[in-house]
Amino acid sequence: MKPYSEFTKEELLAEKQSLEEAYKEFQKRKLTLNMARGKPSKEQLNLSLEMLTDVNQDTDMIIEDGVDVRNYGVIDGIYGAKQIIATMAKSEAEHVIVFGNSSLNVMFDTVARGMVSGYGGNTPWYEIKDRKWLCPVPGYDRHFTITEFFGFEMINIPMNEEGPDMDMVEDLVSKDPSIKGIWCTPKYSNPSGIVYSVETVKRFANLSPAAPDFRIFWDNAYAIHDLYEEIALADIFGYAIPKGKQDMIYEFVSTSKVSFPGSGIAGIIASQKNLDEIRAAMAAQTIGHDKINQLRHALFFDNGRHLADHMKKHAEIIRPKFEKVEETLDTELEGLGCGTYTKPRGGYFITYVTNPGCARRVIELAKEAGMTMTGAGAPFPHKNDPEDSTIRIAPTFPNLEEIGVASELFTLCVKLATVEKLLK
Repeated sequence: MKPYSEFTKEELLAEKQSLEEAYKEFQKRKLTLNMARGKPSKEQLNLSLEMLTDVNQDTDMIIEDGVDVRNYGVIDGIYGAKQIIATMAKSEAEHVIVFGNSSLNVMFDTVARGMVSGYGGNTPWYEIKDRKWLCPVPGYDRHFTITEFFGFEMINIPMNEEGPDMDMVEDLVSKDPSIKGIWCTPKYSNPSGIVYSVETVKRFANLSPAAPDFRIFWDNAYAIHDLYEEIALADIFGYAIPKGKQDMIYEFVSTSKVSFPGSGIAGIIASQKNLDEIRAAMAAQTIGHDKINQLRHALFFDNGRHLADHMKKHAEIIRPKFEKVEETLDTELEGLGCGTYTKPRGGYFITYVTNPGCARRVIELAKEAGMTMTGAGAPFPHKNDPEDSTIRIAPTFPNLEEIGVASELFTLCVKLATVEKLLK
């Protein structure tokens, strides 16, 4: 079929009528589909059920150094849990602190420490009235919510196939000491699925910021979430350490989409100087996180040695869902000029970019037909997509049959929104 942009007005009106009739049929079905967030499905959660019995009344609760996991102590996490986080990030256990179940919580606390006490002996961020943060877009909405909460001015950094626009990043951070950080999801970036290139990682590791307390928030959320072959992410610390720049990096990892999102473990990988600062704050904040849950994970994953096989099982469940969405997008939208979409090799999302001015209408049409999606504008600070074009598709949670229906409805909404826009 020729692109909609080449249709005559009469052809567009006829197409609109046909699409509206198909849309009404979907509305009659009273659907309740949810594609709003990147949540594991029940089948994925079931993969870790045996973990719940790995720790019981017969389990030896005494671990290294004679520590009883049921009691106080080991504020920065047991060795087995550190080894899991280190394995995921291709790091070493001595560079890890283990927290609770949420890496988002760890990131929030890390920004909060910068706000309250500052980093490296520098001025606390709350005293920097014009404090700024760099935000690669499209990006993860919850990242932006954190820096919005703490009153940062957020600066959009365009993403390309290599990662963020590094020319722009290097220029900004080298000139402006009020820029205190940047959000990064370097592997299977949320939502575009981009893996930062080796050159991009090298350039991050070699940044020369004007602010001595500038920090790279390296949220490696999808470190082991390959759908097909493993795609290696370059080691940012490996490039930073020889240049003495390791203190500007915080790497975050969690098992939220590996074991149980509500009951996993999360960790931070950082330089020794940064780890010491974090431990000092933790000593005032907590007497330690859930070591029984840490032990449960350590036993189930054999200190990280079973992670690879476990993640292959995840991939087998969600790969057909991604492929179903991609197949439907190809079949229904090819040649119509309605937008573009990514075909990621891992992670949890597919990004659809509509023609300018159509994303909110697509989301609205989907909702009115019974499908909940992430709100339009969510992948941008303050939910402000300047082109009104980026849509995040989350295929993991629904079952395969629901994914088929959802994909058909989505493509119908894209076509209808595109035709409506052209008629205006």
